[in-house]
Amino acid sequence: MAKTEVILTHNIVGLGGESDQVKVAAGYARNYLIPQGLAVPLTGANKRRIEALRQRRAEREAHEFNTMTDLAKSLSKLICLISVKTGEDGKMFGAVTSGMIADQLKTQFDVTLDKRKIHLEHPIRAIGDHEVEFRLHAEVVTTLKVRVESTTLAPALPTVPTAESKKEDTKTEKRGKRPEAAGEKPRATDRKPAAAKAKAE
Repeated sequence: MAKTEVILTHNIVGLGGESDQVKVAAGYARNYLIPQGLAVPLTGANKRRIEALRQRRAEREAHEFNTMTDLAKSLSKLICLISVKTGEDGKMFGAVTSGMIADQLKTQFDVTLDKRKIHLEHPIRAIGDHEVEFRLHAEVVTTLKVRVESTTLAPALPTVPTAESKKEDTKTEKRGKRPEAAGEKPRATDRKPAAAKAKAE
């Protein structure tokens, strides 16, 4: 495949930045890069533009660095909430991915960020708080707290009587009026002595 050299006039991810001289497929340069204004052919006249392109690149990179530094400070103070479904045992269905975090940043904080800048070694599979690393720039790294919450209601636990409640029930049963037994004999104080009764007659 024929190759040709061009000078990039814009930053192209995976290829280079302004002022870089790169070799690309001739068809790619002819049909895309040059018509889109992303590159110019490598000629003597265009080489004289390199210094101006380098200056433009330095300004762009400085602006990106400042923007990402400010964003990093903001993200480090935020808590991103993500709601997930869980089973009765509390285990999540599925996992939280970098794409989901990027979507919630846009929804909750109106922050648009390429999910490739969100570094997850493994998808999040547990409820709770997680520190997630963000690689915003070659020189700017920060962390965001992601709080994963369950939308599934926990089952109601059966009420177990406590020792105190049992004690109260026992006391309640002992209180109350003592029923008088049928045919109960009068107490000794209620009976008059036989001698006193005969004297009265």
